Amino acid sequence: MNGAMMTICLMLLPALIVAENPCCSMPCQNTGVCMREGDSYSCDCTRTGYYGQNCDIPEFWTSIKVALKPSKKTTHHLLTNYKWLWNIVNRIPFLSNFIMRAVYKIRSATVDSPPVYHTGHDYTSWDTYADRSYYARALPPVPPGCPTPMGTAGRKELPSPEYIAETFLARRRFIPDRRRTNVLFNFMAQHFTHQFFKTDFKKGAGRTWGDHGVDLSHIYGETVERQHQLRAFTDGKLKFQRVGGEVYPPSLADAPVHMIYPPYVPAEKRFAIGHEFFGLLPGLFVYSTVWLREHNRVCDVMKELHPDWDDERLFQTARLILTGETINIIINEYVQHLSGYNFDLFWDPELLFKDQFQYQNRIFVEFNHLYHWHPLMPDQFHVNGTTYGMKDYLFNSDLVFKHGFGATVDAMSRQIAGQIGPKNIGPVNLKVAVETIKHERNLRMQGLNQYRKRFGIPPYKTFLELTGGDAEMAAQLEEAYGDVDAVELYVGLMIEQPAPGSVTSETIIELGGPFSVKGLLSNPLCSPQWWRPSTFGGEAGFRLVKTATLRDLFCRNMDGPCGLVTFAVPEDVTPTGLPQEEGEGGAAQDKQTSQNDADLVPVNGVLSSQDKRQPKEEDASQDGFQDAKTSNQVKPQPEETAREKLTAKNEEAPKNEVSPKNGASQEKDSQSGSQKNGAPSKNDVPKNGAPSKNDVPKNGAPSKNDLPTAFPKNGAAPRTYVNRTSCKQCDRIEL
Repeated sequence: MNGAMMTICLMLLPALIVAENPCCSMPCQNTGVCMREGDSYSCDCTRTGYYGQNCDIPEFWTSIKVALKPSKKTTHHLLTNYKWLWNIVNRIPFLSNFIMRAVYKIRSATVDSPPVYHTGHDYTSWDTYADRSYYARALPPVPPGCPTPMGTAGRKELPSPEYIAETFLARRRFIPDRRRTNVLFNFMAQHFTHQFFKTDFKKGAGRTWGDHGVDLSHIYGETVERQHQLRAFTDGKLKFQRVGGEVYPPSLADAPVHMIYPPYVPAEKRFAIGHEFFGLLPGLFVYSTVWLREHNRVCDVMKELHPDWDDERLFQTARLILTGETINIIINEYVQHLSGYNFDLFWDPELLFKDQFQYQNRIFVEFNHLYHWHPLMPDQFHVNGTTYGMKDYLFNSDLVFKHGFGATVDAMSRQIAGQIGPKNIGPVNLKVAVETIKHERNLRMQGLNQYRKRFGIPPYKTFLELTGGDAEMAAQLEEAYGDVDAVELYVGLMIEQPAPGSVTSETIIELGGPFSVKGLLSNPLCSPQWWRPSTFGGEAGFRLVKTATLRDLFCRNMDGPCGLVTFAVPEDVTPTGLPQEEGEGGAAQDKQTSQNDADLVPVNGVLSSQDKRQPKEEDASQDGFQDAKTSNQVKPQPEETAREKLTAKNEEAPKNEVSPKNGASQEKDSQSGSQKNGAPSKNDVPKNGAPSKNDVPKNGAPSKNDLPTAFPKNGAAPRTYVNRTSCKQCDRIEL
């Protein structure tokens, strides 16, 4: 009997054992598709330019192309050096057009269009194309049931996200960006990308409620209903209110749209904006305000040119013009600064009119995750000698009225942002980093090296190479992951050092560049049928689109003199926001020394004499900012004037605009610095703008209890981790 039972068990044993999926080892190279066939696999190498079992043998013409093509690092080196050569190229239209067209084509061709995968299935399906409620993905997920979370590489259990975040990402001391990127750039990045990075966390990390492109929904609302609440329905304009004579977004009483505000923000300080959480930070409020003003200004231009146009056509045409202005500023200035290229990037859709190009776009989940540039955000904000900690800055749009719109923009242009790299994410954003790691794991996203190979970058061979020579961090990473191929995408992106001359790392450039170019050029405005004067209301509107600049956007929508408006602190301006000297953690901003000069590398690699000297009062008085060109002292709005009574209606208030109940006007308390109106109290902001002892540890170093000192066992979270998010509603917010 026992022998018979043994025989039956031996016969059933093969059926009880589930063989390891051979695709777990990611055997197919060069975008080949792995297909499991029982205990074996095959690679679909169709149109990859390669053949062989693993798509690793180049075809003849592919081998020629690979031999002649310069490496990514060589190309980047050429573009970020030899400025004298690029000065010549930039002046020759034939050469600059040829290079720009090549950039458009090469970058766009790297992105699958239509996408091959999305976050709803592990394989290609009709939903991949048709269901736009999912993010697309550049690589399929790690197959289920693999020996390790990353396939076959690394440990069988990943370390806890909290440990990873606090060990490798958490800020010990603010590290300024070497290319002098400023806070105005930081908030532009947030404001611009949140029109298409809209994760629907209620449905899952792979779902989106956005429309996969530059549609300005962050200005006009993501639905027709929200748009109608924000519109005045007179002369094509958006609703607004006047404060101290200047135009600002309307109150929620006038435009009752859904906004995310914590309970402690009073009703009169809640504004109706296109995106529901743009009341979170004053920097986002500034951009929301300037685009509101620009829309209404463009409506006035179109109304004068076309007095016969009705409200609807004025509104729709102004929206198209603002969309074009946005794309122009993003390519000509924003991407230009990011890249660090000496070649002048520019937007000219006509360069692609002779080529086949798909004017449609999908947002990829990898693009979303690589854009979590939390290190840019400083821990404090400096406005005219006043220092605001993050706690005082959150949901405090009132400081824009206190200091004045122009002075606030000037201050944002002068304050340096953080460097994108390891150990530079502040405590407020650290929770967002933790959640990003969790989302990647839920989506079973492949590791950093797999994405480097997908986008034509050699994978890292060692942890030391990944960390740029930081032996201590390399050892910690090896202890955590066990194999460099097991390092997760987002973690790896945040650990890499910036590429020479650029704001971001090599991987972010080579992944983000194609997604950015494809997303911008696939906009219908760039198509041959749309790119014509009539789309924009004639030559005048077409000219507004073609000539838009960041400085013009702000200066023509600002009362009084226009101060500094730029994405990087100029070399002849001493930045604010530099880290305090050792032993001077509570000192005022003017206590900087040459120690910080080593942390800053200007665009041309040379520090100016003004950078090397000790600044005096941040080159500004307590009450004003310095005009960048005229050196005239420009005073912000007096606080009593800027915070006088708010009225829902203004001099041109439309008849059908909703007014406050009972006809009562809203009022802003004119008491300076009172906690009642949301401004920080004397206890919140210490004298001279210096942080309190409780805000910044001595010497700028974290306390011993701030970081875990040992690797947690079994992936357990370290007990010292603290969730510092200030409001429960902010859980869905991607800063």
